[in-house]
Amino acid sequence: MTKLRKKEIIGFLFTAVLGTLLHFTYNWSGKNGFVALFSAVNESTWEHLKLLFVPAAIFAVIEYFTDGRDLQGFLTVKAAGIWLGMLTIVVLYYTYTGIIGQNFMWFDILIFFIGCAVVSLYTLKKANRIFGSNFAGILLLIVSTIAFFVFTYFPPHIGLFSEQ
Repeated sequence: MTKLRKKEIIGFLFTAVLGTLLHFTYNWSGKNGFVALFSAVNESTWEHLKLLFVPAAIFAVIEYFTDGRDLQGFLTVKAAGIWLGMLTIVVLYYTYTGIIGQNFMWFDILIFFIGCAVVSLYTLKKANRIFGSNFAGILLLIVSTIAFFVFTYFPPHIGLFSEQ
């Protein structure tokens, strides 16, 4: 098993476990405003995307400083993978609830794990290819972080931000 494959398995597990815990940390903290920046504060799809984004972004930075610097454009690959994982969650969730007319918690959890897997699989597929610089990835991670922070307190009045 290659070093990157081992890292991506660890990254999948890290994202899945920490993301699951982040579902509860806001309430566990007594609804602390700082914790809200990193945790789901309600049952909207947007807030649940934090459950993938936050641990995957943390792991991407750790991975970059341990081995990723050796791969050109590694953070760009990771950022694209994170957004692809989040897009997977949104598409699968709205597709199945649109068809069935309701949601099932067990299937929502499965979709979250699929999104986590997409991040790792995309990284495995693309990380050894030349993918430009890290600038685009760093920019995407920073802009995404700012968006999650801002929309935690000022969510737009559209479906993605409405409680399900």
